Amino acid sequence: MAKKNSKKSKSTSTTIALNKKAKHEYKFLEKIEAGLVLQGWEVKSLREGKVNLTDCYVIIQRDEAYLVACNITPLSVASTHVICEPMRPRKLLLHRRELDRLIGQVERSGHTLVPVALYWSKSNVKLEVALAQGKQLHDKRQDSKERDWQREKSRVMKGSLR
Repeated sequence: MAKKNSKKSKSTSTTIALNKKAKHEYKFLEKIEAGLVLQGWEVKSLREGKVNLTDCYVIIQRDEAYLVACNITPLSVASTHVICEPMRPRKLLLHRRELDRLIGQVERSGHTLVPVALYWSKSNVKLEVALAQGKQLHDKRQDSKERDWQREKSRVMKGSLR
């Protein structure tokens, strides 16, 4: 008997949204995966890719973490009996030990929590949160010079191979 291949092929990417601006503004020290508490209309909008992570941030209130200023645009065919709030704060699901450690880092060390990516993990929506330190202007310039040098180096190497 022939064995059937039980692996499912992934037809689409699992990434919903990226925060590209965060990589330019902050230096990431550590990345953490957190779940999100969402409503039904928000999940449908995420499946359509109607989310913006650019200007959002994570705050800690009453020993809980919240994603603030994340704009999830409601679909036009959403249910009429549900009131859609696109900018509402969304609770992050973290283990107590992780949350306590993050609270200590943010309060004592002056670091910040920045959302980096929103993606699917099986049927759940996960948010990648980075414990970050803000970059100064000279750090941003140095990173820009390094990126330009790497790009130029790859062009020269590619040209020499021909």
